[in-house]
Amino acid sequence: MLLITLLASKVVRVPLVSHEEVHKGMVRDAKGRTQGGTTNPSSRRLPARGPRSNGKKTPVPWWRVLGPGIVSGASDNDPTTVASLAVIGSTTVYGLSWLVLLVIPMLAIVQAISAQVGMVMRCGLEDAVRTRYGKGWALLALISVLIVNLMTLAADLEGGGAALSLLLHLDYRWFVIPLATAAGLMLVFGNYATFQRVLIYLPLVFLSYIAAAFLAKPHWTDVLRNSLIPHFSFNGPMIAGAIALLGTTLTAYSYIWETEEMSEETAPLSQLGLVQVDSTLGTIVAGASFWFILIATGATLGVNHKVVQTAEDAATALTPFAGHWASLLFGVGLLASALIAIPVLTATSSYVVSEMFGWGGNIEKTFWRARKFYLTLVAVLAVGSAIALAGVTPIKLLFASSIAGGLATPITLTMMMLIAGNHSKMKRKPLNPILLGSGWVVTAVVTAAAAIFLFQTLTGKN
Repeated sequence: MLLITLLASKVVRVPLVSHEEVHKGMVRDAKGRTQGGTTNPSSRRLPARGPRSNGKKTPVPWWRVLGPGIVSGASDNDPTTVASLAVIGSTTVYGLSWLVLLVIPMLAIVQAISAQVGMVMRCGLEDAVRTRYGKGWALLALISVLIVNLMTLAADLEGGGAALSLLLHLDYRWFVIPLATAAGLMLVFGNYATFQRVLIYLPLVFLSYIAAAFLAKPHWTDVLRNSLIPHFSFNGPMIAGAIALLGTTLTAYSYIWETEEMSEETAPLSQLGLVQVDSTLGTIVAGASFWFILIATGATLGVNHKVVQTAEDAATALTPFAGHWASLLFGVGLLASALIAIPVLTATSSYVVSEMFGWGGNIEKTFWRARKFYLTLVAVLAVGSAIALAGVTPIKLLFASSIAGGLATPITLTMMMLIAGNHSKMKRKPLNPILLGSGWVVTAVVTAAAAIFLFQTLTGKN
């Protein structure tokens, strides 16, 4: 709440502009780049010019300003997150419900910082690390991001295949290549933004976990005690569940994508507070849905000591609400979330590789104007598909990719925090000291969780 209050205090000074003005500004910038513009990758990172004022600004209604973040947050349940929460709920029941609630402010802090870094520096995180700390550190960031992204991409391809398997009753492996091909064609030749605007509402079916949690009739005394009183047991399921939870929610691709998106926005820095509040509200909605997924799964599977091993098992948690329609409901939401996440993971991987080697390119350019970017994108999809077809079952790969994300996140998160705290790089809009300090606390928590997991895994000791 402190963070929300802090960010909201900045919003009252935000000058709002009409959608028409923003569109005109974007068109004018596009013409400027086309007529006599340069193809140097560093030049496309110059701060975008804001729209000229005609003195007739029409305030955007608050429900249209804040709505996108809420919808986006509710649809933030990608396959890795849903599968990880289902496994955690089935193995620890409500034991990590307190950490799910703690993740909400942690995620809000990271997203707020990444948005500000992108808007101020007008470049992606990989580009910022390379220019500030050199190619060695940038290569380390690239490797850590690519390993996790490829695992997560493969897991989400399997997750989408598992969703189609629930709906069509065919082996999930039949759908891996078609899903990867569809994502590649859409990114190269289509319009992902339009596609996303349609799909983003379908994962809202996961909000049915709210009803499922109540209808499962859990012991609410146990639920509230576990949720409000932090406690931890250093056993295998708790350690693995904690690092997987942190890895799937604070995974590097989400805040790297955020810096990329914000770096290409034409909105002026005066609107930063509004962007951050919208993102924070979305994070709260996402975190609430995370919590209900865990509670519903714990109440239906965890208390009965049934560990989630398949998509059908994960769908069982919706049975108190949807009955025999549970698999269909779960399948639709899982498929939509996979179709949203797969292009983002693929594009993020292509972005970090292109920025590392200074190729430039983005999904707004045609294939012939950004061939290296798109060839990298195709290669990422090919490797992800190969991993997905290697024989690891969907739920196991989804959970393993979350653990990998938790182990790699401290590397990229530390680098982002160093960039965010660098006054020479952030001099146009330095981070608020409270927000900066909170970011370092989040980094310390994730790093400690990763260290404990590695210690237990390597030594076999609790």
